[in-house]
Amino acid sequence: MAITFSASLKTKIPSKKKLKLWLSAIAISEKKKIKNLAYNFCSDEELLQINQGFLKHNTYTDIITFDYCEDNLIIGEIYISAERVNENAQKLKTELEEELLRVIAHGLLHLCGYKDKKPEHIKKMRSAENRAIKTFKTISD
Repeated sequence: MAITFSASLKTKIPSKKKLKLWLSAIAISEKKKIKNLAYNFCSDEELLQINQGFLKHNTYTDIITFDYCEDNLIIGEIYISAERVNENAQKLKTELEEELLRVIAHGLLHLCGYKDKKPEHIKKMRSAENRAIKTFKTISD
């Protein structure tokens, strides 16, 4: 199992060890196993370029997930705009760490099969994100 984190700009993320344990727990709860999962924290502009180049969307977003999964093996790349996460936390009046955890979990949940285009899918995604955040709080370093 390989879970990696990289950042093109300074990003304060929780303990990598704790994050890896947490992400593994989420995958297991979804009856999946992580083979190779890469989180890349970048700027709004970098993520916009990815969005334009790969998805042909000309909009800012907080996360883009590339799914290379095979059966029950999680293989993927997740790009997160640290700037957008910070802005969303302020807008939603939530702690930055909680918003960051939500987005990190959101990417993995996409790789587990969750969707978020229709209202009923969004409801299931939010519920899974909330469960994941609660799980994070139970994991010790």
